Amino acid sequence: GIVEEPPLRLGDGGAIAPGYDPELDTARALRDDTRQVIAQMQSQYQEDTGISALKVKHNNVLGYFVETPATHQKRMMSEQLNATFMHRQTTANAVRFTTVELAELEGKIARAADQTAELEKAAFEVLTRKALERSGPIARAAAALAAVDVAASLAELAETEHWARPELFEDRRFHVIEGRHPVVEAALRKELRRGGDSHEFVPNDCDLSADHTEANDRSNNGPKPIWLVTGPNMAGKSTFLRQNALIAILTQMGAYAPAARAEIGIVDQLFSRVGAADDLARGRSTFMVEMVETAAILNQAGPRALVILDEIGRGTATYDGLSIAWATLEHLHDVNQCRALFATHYHELTALTSALPGLKNATIAVKEWKGEVVFLRQVISGAADRSYGVQVARLAGLPKSVVGRANEVLKSLETGSESSAARARRLIEELPLFAAAAATDIEPEPAQTSGLEARLRDLDPDAMTPRDALEALYSLKALLEEE
Repeated sequence: GIVEEPPLRLGDGGAIAPGYDPELDTARALRDDTRQVIAQMQSQYQEDTGISALKVKHNNVLGYFVETPATHQKRMMSEQLNATFMHRQTTANAVRFTTVELAELEGKIARAADQTAELEKAAFEVLTRKALERSGPIARAAAALAAVDVAASLAELAETEHWARPELFEDRRFHVIEGRHPVVEAALRKELRRGGDSHEFVPNDCDLSADHTEANDRSNNGPKPIWLVTGPNMAGKSTFLRQNALIAILTQMGAYAPAARAEIGIVDQLFSRVGAADDLARGRSTFMVEMVETAAILNQAGPRALVILDEIGRGTATYDGLSIAWATLEHLHDVNQCRALFATHYHELTALTSALPGLKNATIAVKEWKGEVVFLRQVISGAADRSYGVQVARLAGLPKSVVGRANEVLKSLETGSESSAARARRLIEELPLFAAAAATDIEPEPAQTSGLEARLRDLDPDAMTPRDALEALYSLKALLEEE
C-alpha cells in the first residue's frame, strides 16, 4: 500500500501506491490527467454526434463547454441530441453547449485535489492500524534485518578492506600489528584513483600491553602502556592516535579490525582529547575547554581505560603548557595507570622515560631531501628533535617573507644559553622587524635575458603559417641545445 520511497510528510501526497485504492486512482487521474480525461470525453461526443469538428473547451466564464461550428447548430439542437446537449451560448462562428456529464466532471476536477488528499489520509490510517495490529512481528523482523544489515556490512568491509579478526582478552594488553585508519585509508585510495597527489596508507604497529607476559617488570624492558608520540606537524600523529581508538571500538563491537593482527584487552572507558574548540556561549576559551576535558579524563580514567591525548597545553604560554603536559603525563602513569597515547610537540617530555618505567618514546619518521620535508608516516621508537612547523607553514602558502623571517627567528632562538625573555629582547635588536620587511621590498636586479627567451618574445603566433610555426619550433630547439 505504501510507495517504495514515500514523502517525508503525508500532506505532500504520493505516499499510497497506485492500484491500492481504485477510488484514489480515479481522483488522482482527475487531478493529474485532466487533459486526457477531457480528450476521452471529446472523442466520445464526436462519435455520438458524428461531428468531427466538435471540441470540449474551457474558459473562465463558462467553465468547461462543448463547442461546434455554427454550421452544425441545427443538428446539435435537433430533438435527438437536444436531450443531451443543452445550449449555452451562440457566437458568430460557433455554438456552445453543456451536458450533465460535463458539469459533473467539472465539479469532480475542482474537488480532485482535496479528494485525493482525503483518500490518501484515509488509506494511510487504515494501513497504520494494520501495522499497529502486527507491531510485534514487524518490530522483530526490523530488528533481525538491522542485525543482518550491520553484520553483512561489517563482513563486506572485512573482506574488501582486508581487515583481520581481532582477539579479545580479559587482561589489559593492547597489541596492534599494521593498524590502519579506515576512513583516512579510504580517502587516500579515492584520491589515488582520481589521479591526485596521494599515496597508499602506511600501516603502523602499536603495543600498549600491560598485565601479561612481563607485565610486572618495572624495568625499561617491560611493557609500556603509555606511548609519548612526538614528530613533525602533518606527519600523522593524530591519525595514529585515532586509528588505535577506532580499532578498540571495532574489536569490542564484534567487528573485524583494520589491521594485520590485533590483541585487545577489555577497554571499559575510552577518552579522547583531540582538536581545538571553544564554548564562547559559556565563557570558555579554547584552552579552558581543553583543560575541562583533560580534567574529566584524569578524574575518571581507570586502569582498564584507553586514553588518547593530542597536544595538551598548547593553548597557553610555553612554560605553562609544558608544565601542565608534564604533570598530566605523570598523573596518567602513576595514578590512572591506564593505556594511553600522548602526542605532543613538547620534546622536553621525552626525558621522562628515564623516570617513568611505563612510558615509551615513539616518533613519526621523516626525511629531509633538498630542503624539503618528506613524511614517511611510519611510527618508530625514539624521539623527535624538531617539529618542522616552519616548513609546514611554507607548504600552507605563507608569504616567502614570513617564512624567511620565521626561519631567522627560529635559528636565533635555538642558539644561545640566555633565557627566553633575554633572547627575545636580543632578537628585536638584532633582527629588526621593519628592516626585514624593507629588505623584502627591494627590487631584484633584472635577470639576464637568454637567447631562447628573446627569440620566444619575438614570435607572433597569430601571424604565422603552420610551416612558419614548425620552422620556429626547430629553431627554438636548436637554441635550447646551444645554451
